[in-house]
Amino acid sequence: MILSHKHKFIFLKTKKTAGTSIELALSQLCGPEDIITPLSAMDEALRANGRGAQNWRLHGWWKSPHALKRVKLKTKDYGYYNHAKAAEICEHIDEKVWRSYFKFAFERNPWDRQVSLYYHRYRHEKEPPPFTTFIHTDKRAQMNNYDIYAIDGNISVDFIGRFENLEEDLKRALEHVGLTLATELPRAKTTSRHGNNPYRKYYDEDTRDIVGRWYAREIELLGYEF
Repeated sequence: MILSHKHKFIFLKTKKTAGTSIELALSQLCGPEDIITPLSAMDEALRANGRGAQNWRLHGWWKSPHALKRVKLKTKDYGYYNHAKAAEICEHIDEKVWRSYFKFAFERNPWDRQVSLYYHRYRHEKEPPPFTTFIHTDKRAQMNNYDIYAIDGNISVDFIGRFENLEEDLKRALEHVGLTLATELPRAKTTSRHGNNPYRKYYDEDTRDIVGRWYAREIELLGYEF
């Protein structure tokens, strides 16, 4: 996530929606007082033209830029982090800031997003399980983006861009705060699919319906179709 006091915007980073690429671009616009959450070492190296992680710690004693794996830490324990939820951010900033700053996030067709998650999850596996097995058996298969940009089920941002229209929608978002990007959107965490198959090729009727149920809120909100 990025909270810019300089330009009065808050970017809430959802998962598998090119969020890291957006962060890399936005960090080039940030000032010294803005909050920029840490990325992986590989992605931080891509921020050569922008500011790195800064002002995200809430406790001076926490030195590591990364939360401990398998330990569920919240902002009050750790600090601001990549996929911090709107409700968590609200706990630590002035209410006037939350109300007055322009808040935006991005979403993606859930059926397409799920295939992207599948490849990311098994990116280090030589022989990953079939996609249907991933859907049926992996306890981490279901992804929660909706609660990043909603509070108590209600949308809490001013604009939700679409991954499918990424650069144009990011441009629209930045126009709300009088900004433009000086360079093309950086590319990060691009995971190629075997054969670049369309996402529909991975589904049968059962898995299509499962994903449809998992992400019914996003589908209804943005009118996505299989």
